[in-house]
Amino acid sequence: MSPGRYSTVSSAQRQELWRRYKAGESVLNVAAVLGQRSSNLYRVLQASGGIEPAPRTRSTRVLSFCEREEISRGLAAGSTLRTIARGLHRAVSTVSQEVARHGGRGDYRAAQADRAAWDAARRPKPCLLLRSSRLRRIVASRLKQDWSPQQIAGWLKDQYPGLPEMRVSHETIYRSLFVQARGALKKELIGHLRSKRSIRRPRHAVDGRTGERIADAVSISQRPAEVADRAVPGHWEGDLVEGARGTFIATLVERQSRFVVLVKLAEKRTDVVVAALIKAVRRLPAALRKSLTWDRGSELTQHLKFTVATDVKVYFCDPYSPWQRGSNENTNGLLRQYYPKGADLSGVTQAQLDAVAKKLNTRPRHTLNWKTPAYILETNVSLTH
Repeated sequence: MSPGRYSTVSSAQRQELWRRYKAGESVLNVAAVLGQRSSNLYRVLQASGGIEPAPRTRSTRVLSFCEREEISRGLAAGSTLRTIARGLHRAVSTVSQEVARHGGRGDYRAAQADRAAWDAARRPKPCLLLRSSRLRRIVASRLKQDWSPQQIAGWLKDQYPGLPEMRVSHETIYRSLFVQARGALKKELIGHLRSKRSIRRPRHAVDGRTGERIADAVSISQRPAEVADRAVPGHWEGDLVEGARGTFIATLVERQSRFVVLVKLAEKRTDVVVAALIKAVRRLPAALRKSLTWDRGSELTQHLKFTVATDVKVYFCDPYSPWQRGSNENTNGLLRQYYPKGADLSGVTQAQLDAVAKKLNTRPRHTLNWKTPAYILETNVSLTH
């Protein structure tokens, strides 16, 4: 295959690249389909931070190429500017300025004038964060606290309901981070995002993990209705987050408030996991000890021992159904911001886990109408007493 085939990425290939990339395909796969080097495609993606540039469109308020051709023909025929403007249903000043801007009566050419106008329209409009230093400082400070762009956007809307100038969409924040040509936010702030990627990546489907059958397991279908509808606090979802070389962290998420508790584990053996969970759950107020929903992992084989020690009933999800612990799956994703896949978790202390849990519990959440899990839990528990 000749090197020339790899030299440029055509317009049609760019369109196909963006279509497949946004659908979740890998760059390597797209490169094979398009017959391109993956490095060429990466350069296309990195130029705009992994965000597809909006297609350029011509405003209906400006002169079209056909109108410029009519102006050129009218000038060649010796028509007055007023006559030409009347035929186009345009103001005389519009035609007059157009002709003066592009060479005058003697040198006006439709194609040259249209190309020059199209090039001049490339001037970028300053983004919202670049225009407001106050808003920019607030967004940057929240990013440094590891808030996501969506959390920042929702929090601003909640905190400044009467000030539309203090609102910004999460998409604008992402674009300001990944498209550095905007110059609004420093590139180092990308390091505070959960993914740590240098370009934005579309979401991928996540496969559920397999598990083992548990003796005396009570199915999730037998949970009380109050658990399913999140009517009262005290019902939890749990799982393990795996690191390198067989290291694990246990995560517990309260269903109503999304409040998270992180538990350090020495290993995955059921007696070790159950003992650690018992210790963590016993620290909770009695009002928050009602039920725990877990997957089919063998780490909770001794679930009956856990129930006896805590008075917390355990329900198990159906096989291959991680979505039945949706709040917990989401929290595990949030935790990857601090402990990426493949990280060795053996050196992580309980104090460090408590600090991370505090960060997660004091972030506003979209599903909580931009309130924090800590606020919701404290409010709802106080109401039940």
